[in-house]
Amino acid sequence: MKLPVLDKLRKELEDLHRELRIEIPKELQKAAAYGDLSENAEYDAVKERKVFVESRISQIQQRVSSLSSINLKSIPEDRAGFGSTLHLEDVQSGEKKIYQLVSSEEVDPENGLISIASPLGRALLGKQPGDEVKLSLPSGSKEYEITRLQTIHETFS
Repeated sequence: MKLPVLDKLRKELEDLHRELRIEIPKELQKAAAYGDLSENAEYDAVKERKVFVESRISQIQQRVSSLSSINLKSIPEDRAGFGSTLHLEDVQSGEKKIYQLVSSEEVDPENGLISIASPLGRALLGKQPGDEVKLSLPSGSKEYEITRLQTIHETFS
């Protein structure tokens, strides 16, 4: 099984490496041509961008390494885990919601992608259809019943 987030991170890493090797040196050279580097805002801005890009490359490399080491065989096949899609029903209102448990790079709550590290994500981990989940939120408490579960194994099989 291959995680889609890894492709996204590797593409960003490739783009950043290209920027660091090709675009930033050109911009530094162009900014240096403006003269006195001690008062050259363009030069300073490019140098700051270089530091940011180097830092982001390091972060992505660590994250790719971490995600690559996920043993998908250790993710349960009958309970909610990383990559699972859960269908929930609000016990009080009957409102139905669908969430997928994803990595922090993929989070998009409006599209149902929630982090496994979020309060709801943590509450859903290890749950099965029929289980109820209670959440304490600033606006009050919510209680959901899990009506359907699709694990990462089913998604990528």
